[in-house]
Amino acid sequence: MTQTVLVTGGAGYIGSHIALKLVEAGYRVVILDNFSQGHREVMSPEVEIVEIDLADHDRLDSVFAQHRFDAVFHLASNALVGESMNLPFRYLRNNVFNGINLIQTAVAHNVPKFVFSSTCNMFADVADGALDEDAAISPGSPYGESKFIIERVLHWADRVCHMHSACLRYFNAAGCHPNGRIGEWHNPETHLIPIVLQAALGWRSHVDVFGSDYPTPDGTCVRDYVHVCDIADVHIRVLELLDKRSCHFNIGTGRGYSVLEVIDMARRITGRDIAIRFHDRRLGDPPFRIASPVRLRHELDWTPAFANLEDIIGTAWNWFHRHANLTLIRQGE
Repeated sequence: MTQTVLVTGGAGYIGSHIALKLVEAGYRVVILDNFSQGHREVMSPEVEIVEIDLADHDRLDSVFAQHRFDAVFHLASNALVGESMNLPFRYLRNNVFNGINLIQTAVAHNVPKFVFSSTCNMFADVADGALDEDAAISPGSPYGESKFIIERVLHWADRVCHMHSACLRYFNAAGCHPNGRIGEWHNPETHLIPIVLQAALGWRSHVDVFGSDYPTPDGTCVRDYVHVCDIADVHIRVLELLDKRSCHFNIGTGRGYSVLEVIDMARRITGRDIAIRFHDRRLGDPPFRIASPVRLRHELDWTPAFANLEDIIGTAWNWFHRHANLTLIRQGE
């Protein structure tokens, strides 16, 4: 029997890749999105789309009443770290209240599995080295705090209501689907790799680099970039484990690249010059943020299909180059 799954935020960057992966795996997919950040253009024709705000309890309950969901994938949230430092109460209100509303509705309708889009931003800063799932929790922003609160809510939803959940702590999602069908664009754009590629296309005059005096090899921040399709693969794999128990995983490759390394790789891939302007550090940016994928590889037999920076940026460049005339992307400059 075909299983039906719900994906909130399924019109967004990561959500659209997960929805496509689920369709390819044979699931019936229902997407909930308010389209404040998502794009209808990326939607697979095989999915059912419901435009809704998760704060609307009655409409949300109605959607659950109309379907028997075998699992919920929750990706809808406000997700800009820097913005959350300026608008803390918006992030805490929207992400926490809406998340609880969704979890409560899922429990009320006896949904057995819940997969949550969490973040590495909940971890305390470390001098270097990879972060495993047991690393100290000390959220670096209201955004990270909101995600950690929902993780705790899911803990109690399991313990009291017996709904198994997976909390997946993404590191730096990057890249685009290799077939060029769906990709990454935000308005405004805040992610490094698309910003760098927009500069390569001439949509930006330069790339702003925040901080050149970090205790890293070249003075710029080091991040673990994990391909969005590899993230989507984890979401499929974790469903079988949720038959037995709840879990949480850090999703990353275990390898970090600096801002300058990303820019240099983009120059090689695109063959274009990319200008840089250095600025002071941004509040909340740790020097290193690298995942330990040991538990993920051991328990889910997962290894990234796009294991190096060249492959990741290559898929992004393929998408941007193919869609260079798409007006909606250029509005996100």
